[in-house]
Amino acid sequence: MKRHLLPFLFASAIAAQVPPRVLIEQYVADVSLLRRHWAITGDTTKSLDREQLMMQSWLQKLSELEFAKLTPTDQTDYVLMRNDLEGSLRHLSDRHDDMRELAPWLPFRSIIDGLTEQRVLGTPLNLEKAASALAPLARCVTDLQTKLKAAKEKKPDAKATSSKPTDATKKDTTIALPTAHQAQRAAETADALRESLKTWYGNYNGFLPDFSWWMKQPHEESQKALEGYAKYLREEVAGIKDKDDAPLLGKALGASRLHEQLVHEFIPYSPDELIGIAEREFAWCETQMKKAAQEMKVGDDWKRALLRVKLQYVRPGEQETFVRAEGKRAMEFVTKHDLVTVPANCAEWWGTTMLSPQAQKQIPYAAYGGHDVLVAYANEAMKHEDKMMSMRGNNRPFMRNVVPHELIPGHHLQRFMAERHLPYRGGFSTPFYVEGWSLYWEMRLWDLGYQTTPEDRIGALFWRMHRCARIIVTLKFHLGQVKPAEMVQFLIDRVGHEKFGATSEVRRFIKGDYSPLYQCGYMLGGLQLMALHREMVGSGKMTEKQFHDAILHLGPIPIELVRASLTNQPLTPDFKTSWEFDKAISRQ
Repeated sequence: MKRHLLPFLFASAIAAQVPPRVLIEQYVADVSLLRRHWAITGDTTKSLDREQLMMQSWLQKLSELEFAKLTPTDQTDYVLMRNDLEGSLRHLSDRHDDMRELAPWLPFRSIIDGLTEQRVLGTPLNLEKAASALAPLARCVTDLQTKLKAAKEKKPDAKATSSKPTDATKKDTTIALPTAHQAQRAAETADALRESLKTWYGNYNGFLPDFSWWMKQPHEESQKALEGYAKYLREEVAGIKDKDDAPLLGKALGASRLHEQLVHEFIPYSPDELIGIAEREFAWCETQMKKAAQEMKVGDDWKRALLRVKLQYVRPGEQETFVRAEGKRAMEFVTKHDLVTVPANCAEWWGTTMLSPQAQKQIPYAAYGGHDVLVAYANEAMKHEDKMMSMRGNNRPFMRNVVPHELIPGHHLQRFMAERHLPYRGGFSTPFYVEGWSLYWEMRLWDLGYQTTPEDRIGALFWRMHRCARIIVTLKFHLGQVKPAEMVQFLIDRVGHEKFGATSEVRRFIKGDYSPLYQCGYMLGGLQLMALHREMVGSGKMTEKQFHDAILHLGPIPIELVRASLTNQPLTPDFKTSWEFDKAISRQ
């Protein structure tokens, strides 16, 4: 054997034996590097095809491991990586579909993609050819905008069909008007393309002789046309003229896409079954609300009791102090009852930050920001009505439930532990674990009597009802059963939200920036952990602290795989969801 072949063969032998953890770390590094490599372009046909090739390559590498010879932890990692890769490949297909859907209103995209891809690939730039490619873009954009104006004035009916030009110079006589949501997305894409072109131009300008002579004018004209086009789409077609009062825009995904997402999240129920679970939990909450209302001497009128609770807000300027005091109270409770390990540094290193009035348009309630609790409260720049809604929506009893959710034993403790135990699993994070963990603690603290007054119980129940409502309205929206305005009204009428908060919530639910199941993860993840608590702690197999510490040490993974680890359940390479957790839940 030739000496120079030995290092290669030795490296191959080692690679064949590496545990999934090492593959995961390498895979994450590859994903990060590939996305940095194509950062200037955003999504293009070439960049998506290259990403797909990489994902398929990693899926092949994973399949070459001998699953039966792996440790239980490694088998879990194998299943996690396989599930993530398969989900990523489906998401790539969705991104291709999005490009095709918006193509009629972005026919000039190929011009910018061609220039930026050339830059990524390092192909020498031919200035005359580049100028000839870019020069028609501004006219293409302005002609397209003119056609859209004409289409908007004619108000075409649903039978109108869109033309799909294959290049920037093809002359079209008609074009269909995009929906408001399509117009919003097309505007965002046009802005992104304009920034890509600007970055491309800046890399050459002043460095490449004669570049400005060829490119300055077509670049400036293109920038101006793209900016105007995005503005037209956003304001005149999508109707987004005031960011503070923008219309509620989103796209219903349909039952089949929801089913794919549920399989990926290891949830063995249909959307309709999940709506049924949420409605059952909602009914339980209403019953408990009535009991608390009776304690407050208002009979069964829990909405009247809720209104009283909302008026128990602190004075402006006192919310941060109140949040910090509640954070310490929650820590003392879980420590006193020996419920979970709270490391000293975790207990010490956290803070608070006030959310700006603009931020509260998207985040009307407190949230966790990685170190701080992000505190929503009235600001002097707000309108009087918004000030009052913000104070009512962040009152004392509400916050006594929110602060443990965001801090300890909720998200702050969760993140602290995840960064110190199997941190490579962070890439597989799921809302059913991340949000489910904090919602589970709302339920567990309720069972342990953390709320000592009917007002505080109403505060806790409001949030639990809200999480039930999130499942109901988001799934029904994606099934095409409700409109955004109906979602807002449901949150107001059935849960008791202020209009300010309800509108902000729905805007975030439907925008499409994250998983359509994210809002379901709170309550359903909490129910999964409650079922697992009953199985492991209720049976005497684990103590409270052992159970909670073990979950935190496993990382933010699907809860069915948490259960498999705690119960030593055998896994298979193609492990699928089968745990019907709801059968273990009952309400008294």
